[in-house]
Amino acid sequence: MSWRKVLFAATVLVMLTSVAAQAQWVMVARAVSGQIQRMTNKSANGSGYDVATVVLLANADKVYDTALNLLKTNHPEVTITSTDAKTREIKFSEGERIASMQATALGDNMTQLVIASNLIVGQPNATSIVVQGVMKVCQQMNVVCTMSNGDGS
Repeated sequence: MSWRKVLFAATVLVMLTSVAAQAQWVMVARAVSGQIQRMTNKSANGSGYDVATVVLLANADKVYDTALNLLKTNHPEVTITSTDAKTREIKFSEGERIASMQATALGDNMTQLVIASNLIVGQPNATSIVVQGVMKVCQQMNVVCTMSNGDGS
């Protein structure tokens, strides 16, 4: 067999393997789409963090624009401290509570949305705030989202 045929066969094999791996990854992402995962941690003094994440079958730029629009129009009590359309990140606050939201493209129409917030000593747990934020974005995007069984509560 000539060197060119071996090189061609190896190239085809690598491409087929890559396509198969990509297809499996997309199937896994579709299977978890809409399942909200939550993680919280609270220290003995009451400070800590709260994070919610979900994979959405939607364009990341549209998810970012939707989240930003929801914050601007529906939450006058929230101060948007910074936005970055390139990284699709929004930082905002409400009193002592600070939070960030980021929409990361996993494909053309697949996005991971992450919302993180601090927990404040003496104030109610922020879990409902970050989960409600994810749910509002899901609702606005007409995507059904539900809490995962391992919701961290």
